[in-house]
Amino acid sequence: MTENRSATDIFRLLADGTRVDILRAVAVAQYELEQVGSGAAELAFSEIYDHVDVENTSKLSYHLGELTGTYLRKSDDGYSLSHAGERIVRFILSENYEQPQPFGPEPVDGVCVFCGEETMEAKLSHQFFRIDCTTCEQQVTGQPITPAQVRTRDGESLVQSVKLRNSEDARQIRRGMCPECGAHLSADVVVVPDSPLPDADSYVVTSTCEACLREYNSPLTYSVVYHPASIAFYWDRGVDVTARGIWEFHEYVYEGRWTSEQTASDPEEYEVELRHEDDAVRLYLDSTATVVETERVRGASGEF
Repeated sequence: MTENRSATDIFRLLADGTRVDILRAVAVAQYELEQVGSGAAELAFSEIYDHVDVENTSKLSYHLGELTGTYLRKSDDGYSLSHAGERIVRFILSENYEQPQPFGPEPVDGVCVFCGEETMEAKLSHQFFRIDCTTCEQQVTGQPITPAQVRTRDGESLVQSVKLRNSEDARQIRRGMCPECGAHLSADVVVVPDSPLPDADSYVVTSTCEACLREYNSPLTYSVVYHPASIAFYWDRGVDVTARGIWEFHEYVYEGRWTSEQTASDPEEYEVELRHEDDAVRLYLDSTATVVETERVRGASGEF
């Protein structure tokens, strides 16, 4: 049982290299059996012994006993990885404890939301993929990136992978789920004093995870881009917003084609309008940035 163990106790279990080798061996053996996931095979003691360089069965039995309940599950059929074991062994196998390889600066398409210039470049800064404007020298956007993500891709495919992860994370955040740990997110809409964002959208959605303490921030207009109504609206007009990076939306806010406004204060309500040529989709949000209603508008007036 691990209920009374501290985080220090739990991570101290991995200070012995043999235990790390055991977790790696279980993952590799399950992969070779093509039974990964929720239906992963349970490995017998003898199967693990065949895959680990350990002095004798007594030593293996001791280490398995230390890992069981935290990183391993045990049943009458053998051993398998627990949730914590899955997370830590994937981290080890992917070598995501290493520093990312260098990348950039490389020019990327898009418009700076602060100055409107098409002079943006991407680079890695520590564990973040960031895009800066070389004209106004502002950081335009940034998000975490893993060493494995960088190591297994070249320049263009790396940028595409950032776009994919960006859209997937944003959709989870919109649904109130933390992309990092899966816990519930609480969201608030705030006005940022002296915000450098254009007047078209001066509101920011702050989503906070009380479990892992990650915080996610985005302009109010961006928070609804991946709502089904927005995706369908743009898809009908030949635009796949799910395949675009967040920095490729900046021109819409800078040029005033995406706007937000507060429409009520007790309780707080907001309206976001995303325009494409003469048409628009309007999304109505509550104080937690949850979309409660949508409508499409053609031209200056007339619903459809």
